[in-house]
Amino acid sequence: MSAATTIRDVVSSWPGIREAPGNFGAVEFRLAKREIGHLHGNAWIDVPFPRAVRDELVGAGAAEPHHILPQSGWVTFRIHSAGDADRAVELLRRSYDLINEQLQRRRAQSAAKKRS
Repeated sequence: MSAATTIRDVVSSWPGIREAPGNFGAVEFRLAKREIGHLHGNAWIDVPFPRAVRDELVGAGAAEPHHILPQSGWVTFRIHSAGDADRAVELLRRSYDLINEQLQRRRAQSAAKKRS
C-alpha cells in the first residue's frame, strides 16, 4: 500500500474529518471549516500549526518549514518511503487534536454566553 493511501485511510477515519480537493492536486483534510493539512500524493504533506508548535517540530527535525511560506506556522513533511506514512499521520493527528480542542473551547464559550 502506498504512503498516500495509508495516510488517507487513517486520517479520513477520524471523527468529523472529510476530504476535499485542494490546490495543485492536493487532498485537503478538513475538520468543520478548518483544514488540518493536505497531502500532495506520495510526495509530501503540509500541515498548519501555531507558530510555537511549528518551531518545536522544525527544531526537533520532525518537519521542515513550509516549502513556500517558510515564515508561517505551516510545516512540510516530505514522504520518501511508505514507512514515512506513520510520521505523516502523527503530524496530521497533532494538528487535528489542536484544532479539535479549539473548536470545543469555542463551542463551550458560545454555550456559556447563551446561558448568561
